[in-house]
Amino acid sequence: MVIYDITRTVRPQLAVWPGDNSYSASRVLRIEDGASVNLTTLTLSAHTGSHADAYFHYEADGAHPAGMPLEAYVGRARVVSVAKDGALLPSDFAPAILQGVERLLIKSHVSTLPDDVFPPAFPYLSVELIDLLAEQGARLIGLDSPSVDAFDSKTLPCHHALHRHGLVNLECLLLRDVPDGEYELIALPLKLDLACGSPVRAVLRTLDTN
Repeated sequence: MVIYDITRTVRPQLAVWPGDNSYSASRVLRIEDGASVNLTTLTLSAHTGSHADAYFHYEADGAHPAGMPLEAYVGRARVVSVAKDGALLPSDFAPAILQGVERLLIKSHVSTLPDDVFPPAFPYLSVELIDLLAEQGARLIGLDSPSVDAFDSKTLPCHHALHRHGLVNLECLLLRDVPDGEYELIALPLKLDLACGSPVRAVLRTLDTN
């Protein structure tokens, strides 16, 4: 079994959505100053690095991370590479690639970017693709991109389509070293109340073929 860590490292230099809060760790107690322990206070956005959106992010009465369906974030997943930016349509994928997929993880050039670079252009979902995946029983869609919608979208049609179908999403994954194929995904959000998203420690495990 091989484990792929597909999580961006959370550090102060990590690029965040323009205007969002960067990560910082403030030392409250220090062993070198005579304290018995080191103690830190963290400041970060709910969407720092690899993260799961909660429905509350874009629905006024949507669930916070603590209320999101955990089973959607654990299970069989398919990694698929794309070579375009902009809206991803069903026609951008071979039909067999999408057939029967439970969790689709979309890999693009964004995974090759350093942690401190926000992508100037990136692929994102389309309502047509979400509708098709939902019809086939999908539970989760993940991207290495920072959003499932276009950067300048104000109506967020893809976010709302995910909620309408009961799908969940992951953003800012790091799929650079992962070959296309089938895996087991584990990417649980923290049990946070009152928040609009949660960082995740996302990993893929190769499947036992014996």
